[in-house]
Amino acid sequence: MDSTQPIVTISGTAIAMDGDDIDTDRIIPARHLKSLTFDALGKFVFEGDRENAKAAGQVHPFDAPEHSGASVLVAGENFGCGSSREHAPQALYRWGVRAIAAVTFGEIFRGNSATIGLPCVLLTPKAAAESRAAIAANPVAEVTVDLEAKRLRVDGRSWPVEINESLRRRFVSGSWDSLSTLAEGTQAAADLSRRLPYLKGWQAA
Repeated sequence: MDSTQPIVTISGTAIAMDGDDIDTDRIIPARHLKSLTFDALGKFVFEGDRENAKAAGQVHPFDAPEHSGASVLVAGENFGCGSSREHAPQALYRWGVRAIAAVTFGEIFRGNSATIGLPCVLLTPKAAAESRAAIAANPVAEVTVDLEAKRLRVDGRSWPVEINESLRRRFVSGSWDSLSTLAEGTQAAADLSRRLPYLKGWQAA
């Protein structure tokens, strides 16, 4: 994750996930929350769902060979709801997902995603259904999330997406990582504290 890089368009193949209310417990099972780093979480994305699909003789979208290397995820309503674990967007990012389009998102999930440079854009229910159908019909089609034009493009078709304008500008300008922005201002804050008369005698951290 390079917080100095603008995020304007995200292109690649896509995974279409049917179903609503896909929560963070399903995205990354609780047993993996004890990991000391996020680095290895990608291989555990939807681990329980994938195991259940395999046991039923089915192939989960994240195990389908045609979706290997996909960078866009298109989902339904209330994606990322449930507990506020930051591991969920981290796991998706480590797997390779670089943008998510859905009808709605869990608010904390969307905020945690923005922090790591993973844009979450909104589709109408009709657009979400149509775009998922287009991806299912041609799994190797190029899919693009365009934050400049605010469009989702799939195999020659296009739908409008919505995203908070302030956040969109931060992605496009490359200033989306608020933690790095704060860290960059550490010296300026220390210099200012030394000049403030009511902080005289305090030691700046």
